[in-house]
Amino acid sequence: MIIAIDGPAASGKGTLARRLAAHYGLHHLDTGLTYRAVAAALLARGLPLGDEAVAVATARNLDLSRLDRDVLSAHEIGEAASRIAVLPGLREELVQLQRRFAMEPPGAVLDGRDIGTVVCPDADVKLFATASPRERAKRRTTELEAKGKPADFDKVLADLERRDQRDANRTVAPLKAAEDAHLLDTSEMDIETAFKAAVDIVDSVYAE
Repeated sequence: MIIAIDGPAASGKGTLARRLAAHYGLHHLDTGLTYRAVAAALLARGLPLGDEAVAVATARNLDLSRLDRDVLSAHEIGEAASRIAVLPGLREELVQLQRRFAMEPPGAVLDGRDIGTVVCPDADVKLFATASPRERAKRRTTELEAKGKPADFDKVLADLERRDQRDANRTVAPLKAAEDAHLLDTSEMDIETAFKAAVDIVDSVYAE
């Protein structure tokens, strides 16, 4: 059983993916963390973000069991990850890694930006989580403040909109909903409502 969840930053896809994985007894992978892990390694070693060969070599040494969400959530790592995500060779390396993870029994929930279109185009269920830019910026600001980090709503909103544009317009695996994905707009939903809606979608697909 493979569930693919795509969507822009702060759309709620990560929380939904973790909840769905626990609910159905599946593995979970936030594929964005794989790009962040490569970016973090490059930054830590002072290596150029545009060197594809170095990025690919770094990706080959990734240990998916050691991805630390708290460490990798740093803003500068996210910015660097967005920049290296356009490297075709790196994407190919990480996609293969992500596919192997998805095929491990009993299955997995993967969330990212190209799961339903590129990584797992044959996933059993595809969801595309979205929300308005202002709602996503509000969530991200609240999240940062809860961690005791400075957060300016307008700057967060501008950052999200820049990232959306970069992700949607890149030539390799742009952010978009798969043709057979179920759209889940979480703008007016709390997490419990969104989770129930997602479960209803998954269950309805399996009931067919």
